[in-house]
Amino acid sequence: MESRLKVLGHPVHPMLVMFPVALLVTAVIFDVVDTVGGPDFLGEVAYWNITVGLIGGLLAAAAGTVDLLALPTGTRAKRVGLTHAAANVAVILLFAAVWVVRLNADSRAAGGALIAIEVVAVAILGISAWLGGELVDRLGVGVDPQADLNAPSSLRPPTANQRIGDVR
Repeated sequence: MESRLKVLGHPVHPMLVMFPVALLVTAVIFDVVDTVGGPDFLGEVAYWNITVGLIGGLLAAAAGTVDLLALPTGTRAKRVGLTHAAANVAVILLFAAVWVVRLNADSRAAGGALIAIEVVAVAILGISAWLGGELVDRLGVGVDPQADLNAPSSLRPPTANQRIGDVR
């Protein structure tokens, strides 16, 4: 199934995903370094990384929703896509909660509890990223018009017909 939303022949969702992922992960790293005694400005930079990461995440979610809605009901791709989307919504909500707490605070620096929330959010983001890879690489969603939307999980050992090097 090819992506429904393309620019110059390339699916938009994967192009947009890298920015919020990088910004949110970097924000956590900056907050940890700031908390253990790094330069004071890192907390402020982390806050702005979260701000821009949330905006980018919402744009990526909009593009992803277009492709998700096009997936046929009852397929493994639809189930994985819904799980991927739910995980991303959780990530956005967790980082949005951290952002709101820091919005009007005297210091934009994060404390231990906020960093713990960020770490949980990044762990969920890692799972979601794997699911996104499963959608594209294993199931061919967004890139292959002849995609097998019911291909088995890449975590399962391949059957005799699916071994590396076999031609279909």
